[in-house]
Amino acid sequence: MSPFLVTRTLPEDATDAALRADVLHGLTRTPKTLPPKWFYDAHGSELFEKITELPEYYPTRAEREILVARAAEIAGATGARTLIELGSGSSDKTRHLLDALSGLHTYVPVDVSESALTQAGQALIAERPSLDVHALIADFTGGLALPGTPGPRLVAFLGGTIGNLLPAERAAFLTSVRSLLSPGDALLLGTDLVKDESVLVDAYDDAAGVTAAFNKNVLTVVNRELGADFDPDEFTHVALWDTEREWIEMRLRARSALTVKIPALDLAVDFTEGEELRTEVSAKFREEGVRTELAAAGLELTHWWTDPQGRFALSLSMAR
Repeated sequence: MSPFLVTRTLPEDATDAALRADVLHGLTRTPKTLPPKWFYDAHGSELFEKITELPEYYPTRAEREILVARAAEIAGATGARTLIELGSGSSDKTRHLLDALSGLHTYVPVDVSESALTQAGQALIAERPSLDVHALIADFTGGLALPGTPGPRLVAFLGGTIGNLLPAERAAFLTSVRSLLSPGDALLLGTDLVKDESVLVDAYDDAAGVTAAFNKNVLTVVNRELGADFDPDEFTHVALWDTEREWIEMRLRARSALTVKIPALDLAVDFTEGEELRTEVSAKFREEGVRTELAAAGLELTHWWTDPQGRFALSLSMAR
């Protein structure tokens, strides 16, 4: 059986330090913000899995449709011997690529969650005993050092997660990805597309209230980790479409004036009635915009695939 290696490039205390920094910075600025990565403790991850199964939430299904239909083309265009997946999680959708990449030698899943990497990696080794799996516990937004693996290499960043980055953050991220690649290596990028506002808002404000619970989970995480006294029931879930920026914003709106104490930071945070805390930006894209952003980072878009309804896109770009 091939080896299953786990390398930690993220310090043991990095998560706690990052949470403290993000909460201190985000809750003392105007407007108040928290990064969406703090949704994803164990309960938040379970809620997100439920979201992906909701009738209103199309991105996961649409992206999977494209992967199923186009995996063989992706494999033929890249000839990848190493597949690197950023934010791999359960590596579920990736299996379509793994099946298609007949010459694949090494799979490098990258995630901040050691438990998710271990569970997914062990399952893959059991299914594919000839595949080398070298998992990285790392934050891919903070720069990344990859293990030495055979080329050509294909980096996959799926799920539309790039939309959670602000434009300057996207530019820095794509530049950092390009720095990892040699000529002939490729990036497979998942992007949700601009569409009717009602479809977009419904995807982030479902009738069953699962997304609302997911949004409020960030408050539960801050309570547990930093001893805060947020009452999630004092906040209302809000999802808005910003026409100018072409992104969805998720927010939490205070139902009344209140003060939240965060003992670990020796901090008291005042909210006025109706004040909103932004918890996520989810940008939606157009093909020309994606092409332009990739080109600015030194990547040439060579393939563009959408699902039959044109809701979501996978693009393949080559390192120049």
